[in-house]
Amino acid sequence: MSTFTAKVKDNTGKVFKEKIEAASAEQARLALKNKYVAVGKVSKSSLEIDMSALEMALAKVTVKDKAVFSRQFSVMVNAGVAIVRSLGILADQAPNVKLKRALLGISAEVQQGTSLSESMKAYPECFNDLYIYMVEAGEAGGVLDEVLMRLSRLLEDMAKLQNEIKSAMAYPVTVGIFAVIAFLGMTIFLIPVFGGIFESLGAELPLLTRVMLNISDILRSWKVLIPVVVFIGLSFLTRAWYKTPWGRLQLDGFMLKMPLFGDLNEKIAVARFCRVFGTLTRSGVPVLQCFDIVCNTIGNQVIINAIMSAKADIQQGGMISLAIQKENVFPTLAIQMISIGEETGELDGMMEKVAEFYEDEVEQAVKALTTMIEPIMMVGIAGMVGTILMSMYLPMFSIFDQLA
Repeated sequence: MSTFTAKVKDNTGKVFKEKIEAASAEQARLALKNKYVAVGKVSKSSLEIDMSALEMALAKVTVKDKAVFSRQFSVMVNAGVAIVRSLGILADQAPNVKLKRALLGISAEVQQGTSLSESMKAYPECFNDLYIYMVEAGEAGGVLDEVLMRLSRLLEDMAKLQNEIKSAMAYPVTVGIFAVIAFLGMTIFLIPVFGGIFESLGAELPLLTRVMLNISDILRSWKVLIPVVVFIGLSFLTRAWYKTPWGRLQLDGFMLKMPLFGDLNEKIAVARFCRVFGTLTRSGVPVLQCFDIVCNTIGNQVIINAIMSAKADIQQGGMISLAIQKENVFPTLAIQMISIGEETGELDGMMEKVAEFYEDEVEQAVKALTTMIEPIMMVGIAGMVGTILMSMYLPMFSIFDQLA
């Protein structure tokens, strides 16, 4: 994408220069013609330091951005507004610069005769396979407005689930950060002061005080870099290992078996699978294609492998519930409800009910987890502060004995 400039005239007759991001000058001209009465010569902007370019690089299209766009786009399409005009209006209103650029480019492509879903494929940072295939199914069935509304609900539900988890973990993380800062502050600045006083008085230091003084000395010397470097090195090695197929399989398997968090991770995966799968099938996407799309949204390689194995069984004529049950990664309740949905011919509706059930389960599990973590953190912080204070006050008793 490049930046182009051109003189334009709006409805009031005002003439001014306008900048636009586009793949070519022709696309830029088409996009500008949709917005203004007249468009002059379109030329590529010269290389310059532009804050908008930095903003574009740092911008990220969130799930909420896509949900809002989908809902607004659905309403406009349902009202009979042309797709090109709808995209132009939504691009003007889009607060996200990356989404704005994508919508202008898509509008130009659609005006040239390219389908909406095909045009979206050029912007994978804004529209993933799930979005594109659902739009494609909506175009083919002539129900684009309905599909876009389903997409907005799906994205809103996904955003809600993410926000619940983030907000629930915000308090423990914040308290943990402040606890670490308090520990470092007391150890680096407070303990050495008392250490100097005890040394000048010739007091005999107990074991706990000597240990804390040694920790303080390490934190105030170059030796503190050793654990920092080791931690950073292990982080890079773990990340590199996770990028390998075997490493990702091992770590994702561990995430499903972790105490407390393993059950939560499984429920999140089940809720996401059922929500996306139900929305795709209701929108007319073929079942086998649904499995490929769902795998891009799960985020756990163990469950992805199970889903792909189930897909192979379904290709041979098997039932979805039996194929998933064979892999032994989904809860029994979810499998039974999916089986009932297949038997009654209401698979998409049952999938959405399963998703709603497990989303509620995730919400309750997150609340229970944070309720459990909070007192543990409070006890840990009290123990940390108490240990530091005890290490400073214990030598005073021996000093009082000497004075007595």
